[in-house]
Amino acid sequence: MVATSAAVPVEETVAVPGAPGPVRRIAVLRCNALGDYLMATPALAALRARFPEAELTLLGAPWHESFLAGRPGPVDRVLVVPHVDGLAGQPSGVPPASALAGFLATARKDGYDLAVQLHGGGGASNPLVRALGARWSVGLRDRGAAPLDATVPYRYYQPEADRFLEVVRLVGADGPADYPLLAVSDAERDAAAVLLPGDRPWVAMHAGATDPRRRWPPECFAAVADALTATGARPVLVGSAADAGPSAAVAAAAVGPVSDLTGRTDLGTLAAVLKRCAVVVANDSGPLHLARAAGAATVGLYWCGNAINAAPPTRTRHRPLLSWTVHCPECGADCSTAGHPHRPGEGCEHRPSFLDQIPVREVQEEVSDLLGGVTAAPWTPEGTRTGRTPSRLMRAAPTHDPRAEGR
Repeated sequence: MVATSAAVPVEETVAVPGAPGPVRRIAVLRCNALGDYLMATPALAALRARFPEAELTLLGAPWHESFLAGRPGPVDRVLVVPHVDGLAGQPSGVPPASALAGFLATARKDGYDLAVQLHGGGGASNPLVRALGARWSVGLRDRGAAPLDATVPYRYYQPEADRFLEVVRLVGADGPADYPLLAVSDAERDAAAVLLPGDRPWVAMHAGATDPRRRWPPECFAAVADALTATGARPVLVGSAADAGPSAAVAAAAVGPVSDLTGRTDLGTLAAVLKRCAVVVANDSGPLHLARAAGAATVGLYWCGNAINAAPPTRTRHRPLLSWTVHCPECGADCSTAGHPHRPGEGCEHRPSFLDQIPVREVQEEVSDLLGGVTAAPWTPEGTRTGRTPSRLMRAAPTHDPRAEGR
């Protein structure tokens, strides 16, 4: 954990209507994977704009602590949440549940003025946020979940970025649903230039996803790679070590050579690699969200239900392509019933690809259009997007290079 900070002067704080006193310290619970965090960054940026002098602490995972250390953005510091029973999406490597009591005791001593729950419907997350002892708490609440001081109804199908903005509007914070541009360091940019040399356009492809149902077939990625090679562009496979299998399957199916950086980059360098690419083609997974945050043009491959929650709403630089398959290709079970308690069925245990319906031709056409009409995003000097340098994270040295899995 990062050390507890010094007090923020009262005269530099902003009050929340209905809350007792000014807001000097804010805790935000969002302790899951890469894409999950990035979908919350518009809300984090809105909180930063609303409370410019407050200290904003992300209650997150070990990979947040490493990735955000020294990276300008809305988060001042990260506290790693120990394992919490029932808290969905916590990555591996968190402290054991036995450390939770000490974590909460420390949090209560920190004296948070505002606690924000951006981690699901609240079954496990609302009790955790209430246990922080903040003077005011807001967040999401599903049927039967514990209350907070103010809540937004949690319904499964809602664009995630808008969902979290709806929560922070409870305290007067607001802003665009676009991801704030992720700061990439000069060292990460230089590393990406070495990995992707030359002037011909690179097109990144991410063939993995934590859920196999979200993976476009490897032979389809291979066909896109071969088409790119034929036109002079250079395809490159990306991802963490967990994506080695899908990447190897694409390389094996391709006729021509495909560069492969899978498992060869830490998360910051991967962001710089994606930023350097002219287009990124990816399944609905962490690297696709990272590409959006880094400013790359994307062709995202989505199951229709996931698109409601995660697909970008704009089309100038982002082209989501949807598969409308809702019945399991193996057994025919309806897999669209999540979040609908009165609809029968809970899907099935099969894990075939649900993205077969997306034709290779559609992907090729969107990639070609983006290559011809959209220039790569310019490099942004460190810190210029937010105008704020998070002092504690700037001084904190990463302890490891985690690779966040999936969304």
